[in-house]
Amino acid sequence: MGAGPGGYVAAIRCAQLGMSVACVDEWLNRGEPSLGGTCLNVGCIPSKALLESSHLYATSSNDFPDHGINVKGVSVDVKAMIARKDRIVKELTQGINGLFKTNKVKLVHGHAYVSPGKVVNVSDRGSPHTRESLEAGNIIIAAGSSTVRLDRAPITDGYIFDSTGALDFDSVPKTLGIIGAGAIGLELGSVWSRLGSEVVLLEALDTLLPSADKQVSRAVSRSYKQQGLDIRLNARLLSATVKQKKVHVTYEDTRGAQQVKFDKLVVAVGRKPNSDGLFGDELGLEIDEREYIHVNNYCETSVPGLYAIGDIVRGPMLAHKASEEGIMVAERIAGQPSAVNYDLIPNVIYTHPEVAWVGKSEYACNSAGIPANIGTFPIAASGRARAMGATDGLVKIVAHQETDRILGVHVCSAQASELIAQAVIAMEMGASAEDLALTMFAHPTLSESVHEAALAVHNRAIHVKN
Repeated sequence: MGAGPGGYVAAIRCAQLGMSVACVDEWLNRGEPSLGGTCLNVGCIPSKALLESSHLYATSSNDFPDHGINVKGVSVDVKAMIARKDRIVKELTQGINGLFKTNKVKLVHGHAYVSPGKVVNVSDRGSPHTRESLEAGNIIIAAGSSTVRLDRAPITDGYIFDSTGALDFDSVPKTLGIIGAGAIGLELGSVWSRLGSEVVLLEALDTLLPSADKQVSRAVSRSYKQQGLDIRLNARLLSATVKQKKVHVTYEDTRGAQQVKFDKLVVAVGRKPNSDGLFGDELGLEIDEREYIHVNNYCETSVPGLYAIGDIVRGPMLAHKASEEGIMVAERIAGQPSAVNYDLIPNVIYTHPEVAWVGKSEYACNSAGIPANIGTFPIAASGRARAMGATDGLVKIVAHQETDRILGVHVCSAQASELIAQAVIAMEMGASAEDLALTMFAHPTLSESVHEAALAVHNRAIHVKN
């Protein structure tokens, strides 16, 4: 049930393992069925396409002269940018269609509803009538999540948008407000700020990126400020209304009520699981107060033969987490001893510089009483970063003081999303900081910063003062 990163991957893996598989999905993109769920249609992929386009525009406008490249008349064609994004999405959704055909997965378009006896009833969207019924030995619910709406800021055509709407602006707004400075808000803010918008992000928390390492959070916060992103913490939204073709926002901070006007406002305050309308009480599924389906470590629900994965269950709402859960469930249905290591789920924010982390932070270790050694390396000391003109950030490694095992790695850097994979692999293999320190890295590369941070854990860094 669902053809997002969890559902379509689970379907393909089940088919590879010799099962007869049907995948039911109801997503419509511009009125047409489209596989890939939120991630592919209105999330991970389209946002990264716009981030890449906007980064290239900002680089050509601001950084080319430093390289001796003179370009005159650089301008933005937003409609062409959006068209490119849509083309990428279409190509990838068609690719999933092809994978389903190759693996003989039956695709059924419609809304799925689970009934007792392991029956999935399929209906047209909005219709109470069952069009088709499917019986299965096992069912995987991968219905994903949807954006959280705020009554204080109702979606209004042309003025107040959710994160999906913010991917389809037809022009660059002069002023843009964003409610929420999490990963989604920061990425959308980066896109439109690079293209020329004056962007203000209102964040109710008193800390930027509280899940990230505090040192990394401070570093990236400075970088955002230099880029012109106006991030206001401790700012709780009170109301947003459209008057005289402007969005009038009232929020409260430590100084009291504040007012500001924007051309457009984006609400990016998180997502909620799509558990409504998938089953009734008669099924006996356990659901918590936040509407997540209760599962064990292997994504088994309280009903035998019924599994749930991805955004609809506990844990971070990340595409790669959903995919790995889909593979695990498929293999366990087939009798294989598969598992997901929930301690090693990488987190990435695709701004510039990127932010990525895995495992424990220094603060988490201190709070838990875990003795830790810390090694850091500033990206500015990297020769490759200097050559790229991307010197913001650092790499930080947290290692157990007694065993030297790596407990966490935190990166603020260009290509942090790629660098963090080295850390995940090392930690999955139970590596120590010394293991990384003894590993040869190519020069000049950004990855040498990981090597130097590992050396710094024991005061052995070469290219920075220990």
